[in-house]
Amino acid sequence: MAKKKSKQSNSNTIALNKKARHNYTLTDKFEAGMSLQGWEIKSIRSGKVNISDCYVFIKNGEAYLVGSEIMPLNAASSHVVCDPNRDRKLLLNRRELDRIAGAVDREGYSLIATAMYWKQCWVKLEFYLGKGKKAHDKRADIKDREWAVDKSRVMKNKNLGKG
Repeated sequence: MAKKKSKQSNSNTIALNKKARHNYTLTDKFEAGMSLQGWEIKSIRSGKVNISDCYVFIKNGEAYLVGSEIMPLNAASSHVVCDPNRDRKLLLNRRELDRIAGAVDREGYSLIATAMYWKQCWVKLEFYLGKGKKAHDKRADIKDREWAVDKSRVMKNKNLGKG
């Protein structure tokens, strides 16, 4: 007897921080689980998440996500006090926590959350070690991106002319 595959969306992404790559130079990538409450999972499933202004910080040897907003559903339990902006604990190995804490303390890195997604039945947060970009760095990136687009147009037109 064959098993039926359930219909799932192709993308497991819940929320993205699109400004992160523009505002920061990102280096090392980390993935962490999150300690969430039941009403938060329900809200995440309905897509009521914003991580555009959030960051990760280390306090007492633990990592926390600060500034993320998970709006509660109206149909959620009325006996639970819902705080949409609470600090959420991230679940990382001790070795990863020590490495992150060292980079933040000694080298002046920031921890920038870039994506929240489903990994099987778990909510995961992707974050990077990064340093803030100056205005001239941002302009250089924009210039490089525009040149890549122009170069591809020129090459496309050049290839069309041969045919």
